[in-house]
Amino acid sequence: MCYNISIITKMDDLEKRFGARFTQPDLYKPFYHVSGFSAPYLPVIPNEDIHAIELFQWGLVPFWTKDERSANTIWSRTLNARAETVFEKPSFRHSIMKKRCLVLVDGFYEWHEENNKKYPYYIRLRNHHAFALAGIWDSWFNGVTGETKRTFSIITTRANSLMEKVHNTRKRMPVILRREDEQRWLTSEMAAKTIASLLRPYDDNEMDAYTVSPLISRRGQNTNTPEVIKSFRYEELDDWT
Repeated sequence: MCYNISIITKMDDLEKRFGARFTQPDLYKPFYHVSGFSAPYLPVIPNEDIHAIELFQWGLVPFWTKDERSANTIWSRTLNARAETVFEKPSFRHSIMKKRCLVLVDGFYEWHEENNKKYPYYIRLRNHHAFALAGIWDSWFNGVTGETKRTFSIITTRANSLMEKVHNTRKRMPVILRREDEQRWLTSEMAAKTIASLLRPYDDNEMDAYTVSPLISRRGQNTNTPEVIKSFRYEELDDWT
């Protein structure tokens, strides 16, 4: 699972880090916290232009989707794609072979369950730099409005040892691509076996996790605020991170 992310890195720093330029710089909106279920537009680098950072909408709508009603139904079911089944699912099997992308983030959130209570954690790299999640994308043409919608899904895999402790119920994590694998991920023609080899858990020694404010779980409140990303201690939790 990966439904909640942060991307507060400045635009210039993202361009420098990934060697690409924003195609719509005026539309880039940083998020301290954003949920995939709000269908945000996030920065991605698609394999069709590896020097461009574009804003795609979270929640993949396959090219073969019949109509707007179907599109509005499917996107919330395609926020994530499981590495174990991404080559088989009808919504994903074309994109995983032909349309891969880097999803640019600097952290994500998961919940730890203990004694029937859930505690939010923020997870990032130890160096605090932005990083790339393995994504797939697609384009869908709305024949009624004439609009082309470009959307993406984040691929998830089994948890590493750190994420097994944090996300202790489902034990999943997004696929964080190693820096040396980012350009490989964007290679247009790759065998399924090669693609699958990149969909593995990230080195937990390069990751950091800490508990954050319960604000993130409060409905009706603004969670896109610096407060949501700050460390928050829960006395009842063991301090294992």
